[in-house]
Amino acid sequence: MKAKATDIAQFLKRDPLRLYLFHGVDVSGSRAAAAKLAAALGGERSALDPGGFKGDPGRLVDEAAGAGLFGDAKLIWLEPVGNELLPAADALLGAPTTEYPVIAIGGTLAKSSKLLKLVESSQDAVALVSYEPSRRDLVRDVAALFTAKGLHPDPGVPERIAETCDLNRDLAAREIEKLALFVAPETQVTHEAIDAVGAAYGVTEWMAVGDSAMDGDIAAVEAALGAVSPQASEAVLVWRAVQRRVQQLLPLAARIAAGESSQQVIASQGRALFWKDKPLVARLLDKWPARQLDRVAARAVAAERAAMLEPGSKRAALGEELLAIARAARRRR
Repeated sequence: MKAKATDIAQFLKRDPLRLYLFHGVDVSGSRAAAAKLAAALGGERSALDPGGFKGDPGRLVDEAAGAGLFGDAKLIWLEPVGNELLPAADALLGAPTTEYPVIAIGGTLAKSSKLLKLVESSQDAVALVSYEPSRRDLVRDVAALFTAKGLHPDPGVPERIAETCDLNRDLAAREIEKLALFVAPETQVTHEAIDAVGAAYGVTEWMAVGDSAMDGDIAAVEAALGAVSPQASEAVLVWRAVQRRVQQLLPLAARIAAGESSQQVIASQGRALFWKDKPLVARLLDKWPARQLDRVAARAVAAERAAMLEPGSKRAALGEELLAIARAARRRR
């Protein structure tokens, strides 16, 4: 089965499925929907490393059949996942019986993904996609987060948080946590408070580095990397921005592959495509056919996963991968 992550409510009151696969460019939205689902399912949350199933796909079946540490009900939480989960998911859905549900959270999966096709074709599983949130959606969510914390933002503060966090719910939640500590014991959140402790995500425009890489602008990539922190805490957001751009380009590239010109495809978007982005999108469509965009998406998902989970120099890894994409783009000129 397949559905939107925003429609998670329909799955909260029905019998549990074997596998819930959350995917899409808005990983923070997927995580929020998965948390609602986990709360409704109840049971001890057992967070496992998805990489542990590579050589032993049957282990996921065993985990879904065994009770929690103290014999209680449980649910299995896997994050982040990608197409490498396919053998384990196949074993899980093919098992005669299972006891406890599995929640898996991934990034963008191509329509050709075998994992996605497996889940969508099963009546014991559902693939829930999270699209990029609109500004209105995130402003509403930010306002709700302020309310949940007992905070009272000045007019325009939720909008400012949404914009500076690039429509990312996880970043917005962290910013509100930081603001709550800063203003305590007061509850009013002013623009002055944001000026004092808020993250200046939009100031260096480093999130555009993904566009620069895909456009083959090596000089711009190198300049942007100079603004990245030593810990490369921005890496995850950079890769999610790349995934969002690929998600935007894929349906347009498919139309070009079917015979339309890039000019026709872009003209058909009207106001859905911001006018300032049209020259960039045209260049990217000329450089990246659909098949290659799938590869960029896969690399971005893998790089995001590595930035979250793997040790080592994340700043160097971010630079190496972005420059590799930029060099590939230059070869396509």
